[in-house]
Amino acid sequence: MFLAITWGDVIGDLSRRRGLISDQEQRNDGAVIVRAKVPLSEMFGYSTELRSMTSGRGTYQMQFDHYEKCPKNISDEIIKNVTFKTKTKNN
Repeated sequence: MFLAITWGDVIGDLSRRRGLISDQEQRNDGAVIVRAKVPLSEMFGYSTELRSMTSGRGTYQMQFDHYEKCPKNISDEIIKNVTFKTKTKNN
């Protein structure tokens, strides 16, 4: 029961973070390995969320894969924030 609930929660959380799930594997010991590509900017705070979802049992590893152009709505928000901070700093 724990496995099914947690597995779905983890997959949903990664998807919410703009993650693309590439593989899921259930091991003989009951552990589930989920492989996904998720933007680094979306991973801040993930360890806390994962511990909460898995009652402290879940772990994760990250490694750099590649750079990719971010979606326009995200880049627009970044530019807006930097512009605002620059204007505020100069005044």
